[in-house]
Amino acid sequence: MNADYEKYKGIHPGIVLDRELKKRSIKQRPFALSLEEHPQTFNAITKGKRGISTALALKIERELGLEEGTLVILQAYYDIQKIKEKETQQTPDLNVLSKSLFWDTDFQKINWEEQYKAVIQRVFERGDEEEKNEIIRFYGIEKTEKALKESKIRKPYTINNFKNSAD
Repeated sequence: MNADYEKYKGIHPGIVLDRELKKRSIKQRPFALSLEEHPQTFNAITKGKRGISTALALKIERELGLEEGTLVILQAYYDIQKIKEKETQQTPDLNVLSKSLFWDTDFQKINWEEQYKAVIQRVFERGDEEEKNEIIRFYGIEKTEKALKESKIRKPYTINNFKNSAD
């Protein structure tokens, strides 16, 4: 892999591709069509919403004069990065939290960091004292209080429940 692309390890290859196209003043749609690829698929790749296949990566690399395998290697590093993030993702004690609190979602797929506001609000609206204390322990008092105050469905008992649990 070219040393210029070494710094992009862990970044979605579509984002790197989008930057390369802009640098060369190449429009996405005509470029996708020249590769006999659907523009919608190509757009999803450049937005980082879809992975890039080896076959498509090779076509793009040939067309842009990139070193063969660059985009495939970037895709591999991106996939590795995502797996590492998932493995190191911290979770509250799932033995304390009732799965029934999250009846409308797959309990194992909750992203506890990205969805912290929804998690905190739900536990404080429907959870028992032990569950609320676990959320406070996991997120900390400041983050919990902030999420409760920013709640769009902010009900008075939510803040009161927080104050009772924090004592």
